[in-house]
Amino acid sequence: MPRPYDPKGNAVRSLLEAAQWQAHDDEPVMEPDLPIVDPHHHLWIKPDDSYLAGDLERDLGSGHNILATVFIECVTAYRTDGPPETRPVGETEFVLRSLPRRGSGTRFAAGIVGRADLSLGERVRPVLEAQIEAGQGRFRGIRRPLRWDPEGIGLFGKPFPPSLAMDGAFRRGVAELEPLGLSFDGWLFHHQLHEFADLAAAFPNTLMILNHVGGPLGVGRFAGRRQEVFQAWRRSMADLASRPNVMVKIGGLGMLYYGFDFHTRPQPAPSSVLAQAWAPYVLECIDLFGPSRCMFESNFPVDKQSCSYRSLWNAFKRITAAFSDADKAELFSRTAARVYRLDI
Repeated sequence: MPRPYDPKGNAVRSLLEAAQWQAHDDEPVMEPDLPIVDPHHHLWIKPDDSYLAGDLERDLGSGHNILATVFIECVTAYRTDGPPETRPVGETEFVLRSLPRRGSGTRFAAGIVGRADLSLGERVRPVLEAQIEAGQGRFRGIRRPLRWDPEGIGLFGKPFPPSLAMDGAFRRGVAELEPLGLSFDGWLFHHQLHEFADLAAAFPNTLMILNHVGGPLGVGRFAGRRQEVFQAWRRSMADLASRPNVMVKIGGLGMLYYGFDFHTRPQPAPSSVLAQAWAPYVLECIDLFGPSRCMFESNFPVDKQSCSYRSLWNAFKRITAAFSDADKAELFSRTAARVYRLDI
C-alpha cells in the first residue's frame, strides 16, 4: 500500500516501489510507429531514489517510438563550490555526462532546459551564458517553478515566493532570455495563471512554455470541487491563449496534486481509464491553443506515481484517436521539435 498522501509533496511511493507496482503492465502499445518527442522529463540523484539515464532508457524502451527527449531542470547535481549563482550549471554538466555511450534510436536530452536565478536581474546574463556553454549546443531555455499556494500545496523543500512572476527584479532577469535565444518554462497552479498571462504579455518576443496544463488542482481546499476548478481554469487558459508567444505542455496529469487518486489503486489504471479522466483537460487545451501550440509530455518520473510510461502515451493516443495525422504529428512531435529547436 502507498504511504498516506501529503499535498505538500508529490509522491507516496519510491520509484522502485512504483516500478514494482507497474511490473505487470502488459498493455499493448497503441500506434507503435507514431513518432514522439518527449519534451519534459527529469533525471535526478536522490538518496535511495535516483532516476538516472538507465532508468529513463527502460521507460523509453517500453514500446513507443520516442525520437528525442528534452531534459527539464529538477535541482539536481548542482556544483558544490564556486559562486552560488553558477551552481545550477552543474545540472547541465550532469546531463551531458549522463548521455548513453552506445548508439540509440532516441536522441536523449536533445534539448536541455536548466535553472538560473532570474531574480538576479541583469546580473543573470553570465549565468545564462555559462549554461549555454555547458550545454554544448543543447541548451534551450530556463525553467523557474512559480507555483505557490497559501495552504502550502506543492511545498517541499524551500518555499517559492508568492507572485514571483510579478516581481521587478525577476522580470529584469526574464528580459535577458530573448537576446540569447532562450525560452522560459513556467510551472504554476491554476489560480496563478493570470500572473503567467501578464508575464507573457510583458515579453511578447520571448517564447513562454506553460508546464503541466496550467496546474488545475484537486487536493487541499480544491478537493471535491473539480467542475468549479475546471471552469476557473478554462477561463484563465482562454485568456492565456490570446498571447501568441505561449505554448502549452499537455501532461503532468499523473501528478498527485491534481487529485485523480490513481495512486491509491491496488493495480495501475489502464490507459482507457486515464484517458477518460484526462480528456477534458487535454481537449480543452487543444481547442484553445491549437495543435501547433500544444505538445504532449511525459513528466517522468514524477507521473510514475500514477501510471507507467507505456500507459501514459497510450492514454494520449486514445484521446486523439479521431484526430488527423497532421494534428497528431504536431501534438506528439512537431510542436516540441519546433519549440525546442530539435533536429529530428
